[in-house]
Amino acid sequence: MQRKLAAILAGDIVGYSRLMAENEATTYAELRSVFDDVIDPAVQHHGGRTFKNSGDGFLATFPSVNEALNAAVEIQNGFDTRPFEFRIGINLGDVIEDNGDMYGDGVNVASRLEAMADPGSIFVSGAVVLSADRGRGDEFFRIGRRYAKNLPEPLDVYAVTRAGRRRSKWSRYAALVPHVSARLGYCLGAASLVLIGIAIQPLPLAAMIGRIPAELSVLAGGERADPRPSVAVMPFDNMSGEATQAYFADGLTEDITTELARNSELQVIARNSTYAMRNQEADIRKVGEKLGVAYVVEGSARRVGDKLRVAAQLIDVYSGAHLWSRSYDRHIDDIFTVESELTSEIVAHLVSFVRKSEAAEAMKRPTKDLQAYDLVLQARARFTHDSKDAEGLLSARGLFQRALELDPAYAVARANLGMTYIFDVTQNVSGHATDRDLEIGLSEARQSIRLDPNLAMGYQVLSYGLAASGDYAGALQAGHRSVELNPNDPDSMMALAKAQVRFGDYDGALRNAERARRLHPIAPEYYAYVHGQALYAAGRSDEAASVIQECLIRAPQDLNCLLIQTALQAGRSELDKAKATMANLVKAKPDFSLETERNYRRFGDSPLMEQFLADLARAEAPKTVSLQRPVLRS
Repeated sequence: MQRKLAAILAGDIVGYSRLMAENEATTYAELRSVFDDVIDPAVQHHGGRTFKNSGDGFLATFPSVNEALNAAVEIQNGFDTRPFEFRIGINLGDVIEDNGDMYGDGVNVASRLEAMADPGSIFVSGAVVLSADRGRGDEFFRIGRRYAKNLPEPLDVYAVTRAGRRRSKWSRYAALVPHVSARLGYCLGAASLVLIGIAIQPLPLAAMIGRIPAELSVLAGGERADPRPSVAVMPFDNMSGEATQAYFADGLTEDITTELARNSELQVIARNSTYAMRNQEADIRKVGEKLGVAYVVEGSARRVGDKLRVAAQLIDVYSGAHLWSRSYDRHIDDIFTVESELTSEIVAHLVSFVRKSEAAEAMKRPTKDLQAYDLVLQARARFTHDSKDAEGLLSARGLFQRALELDPAYAVARANLGMTYIFDVTQNVSGHATDRDLEIGLSEARQSIRLDPNLAMGYQVLSYGLAASGDYAGALQAGHRSVELNPNDPDSMMALAKAQVRFGDYDGALRNAERARRLHPIAPEYYAYVHGQALYAAGRSDEAASVIQECLIRAPQDLNCLLIQTALQAGRSELDKAKATMANLVKAKPDFSLETERNYRRFGDSPLMEQFLADLARAEAPKTVSLQRPVLRS
């Protein structure tokens, strides 16, 4: 007997016994034909071996998950022209091989998946999805966790979709309304329950909004569920006994989040969303529900002198079980090793493997100077990229500059320094930014990339800067590279989405904006603005209006959302409403004008830009205003 990991495919003809009872000879002849002409050639073509045949069904093993998937699709395509309906289940699991036969849970799960599959469909386990090639992600549609006969734990079940073929019954509902996901149906139902409750017992607006599920903030546009494990790193507790050391625990949290996000086999929730949950919820299941994750990392850090203690634990949100916990007592010089070991262990528990290149990348020390690292942590604690705190921005800039004096080759510090200049130019934080600041920011971003060609943040900053300078093609290229290097960074996705809107790739902008909001469920209003802008550009005005209204409920004076709302209202010929919204915008921003909007090129050089300006003009936007410099948002 030999125990091994194997990809198992189980197949079965639906209703075979009934067909045999109706016409035995014809049914049997057709059965032999489909095995000879469809099933056996597909199994052999993809390197498989049939090890059990039950007449109307079979079990086969394949050298890889991808070969099993290819064979399953080929078989189902062949059955599309046959009188039978076929169902298939695929699993990757541990099996025992004995005299050519196979036994064990790996085989049992494949059989259970086949039994629960719809006629004409292919159901697979979560292990199959995780082990399939990364480019196959769009082929899977999540069914959910389902119990199977004689199996103690529910299976994570996915359906495989075939190009040009109908989906299974589980996914048809998502296509009933164009551009509206299945999740929206749930959200509308939940909102209806809230409204029913209001009819019985009136509530204040804030309480009413608070009862609507967080899913209303993200319209997934019919996109399939992402099959990758989702994880949130909660803010590490500061156990040093000194409030002044809180930045160190926060910095450690951010670094671990960033390193995890580099692994494209995980979904990692943005740091700002997890920080918004700090001290709000003790029930880990509710934390997971609000953030939309299956796993949560909790931890603490204590730094006393040159001694460091870090503890962390990984928790399964659904069961509340602690999958593992570790503590480290180290010298402060070992901080990067501790971070690397933590991220490697988390990844090892959530995905089937870690590529050697990613593991090696995680081991790189960003700087040899620990004082420079400490200064960067302090700077990041002083200022975040969605803040309008001028004092905090200038203080952070000074700390980044001091870090670079200690280590001029510290790429992360250079990228962050560049962002302080570009952000000040685009957001007018200090009120004193000039074109020279934009040049400095771009220079620092380019230097950070020269120092570390794989630094995602360097490309993110470069994308923002190039967009602000009017180089939309360059911004688009830099944005793509940033997302490639860190596929879980929502800020990079938003930078790319902005560049895509300017360059006319509206579908791409929508995909990135929607995914960024899923990864940052408690994002600032800017995320809703970019999402609404992309929907407006794509011609999906009703959805755009919903997203922009969501933004304005939370921030009634948000200038960008007011601007898109004005264009939407004018485009629907609701001119009274459009004029009122424009008056509100000008009141909040007296230096707004059509001239500054034309110079900013919010929609690049596309025909949409002219239509946008025409709609604003119909809303009686001021034509010109004496202004030293337009205030941009990138």
